[in-house]
Amino acid sequence: MGIPSGQELLVILAIVVLLFGAKKIPELAKGIGKGIKNFKAEMKNDDLDDVEIKTAQNDTAKKVEPTGTAASTETPKTSHQA
Repeated sequence: MGIPSGQELLVILAIVVLLFGAKKIPELAKGIGKGIKNFKAEMKNDDLDDVEIKTAQNDTAKKVEPTGTAASTETPKTSHQA
């Protein structure tokens, strides 16, 4: 079992033309191409999401302070009299 030879490829192509017709082959190829393109785009998005998650986790870990030593982050409220 290896790579099909030239004659085998011609037989396969002839069978595809008989099954789908010459007019449908470009549509099938276009659909397959779009599917591959979408798959690659989603894989790239997944990789970017993984990087964003790791970055967010690292940022969160750096911001966490030990308990009992955190300073109050509230600003004092002032009253304005008119």
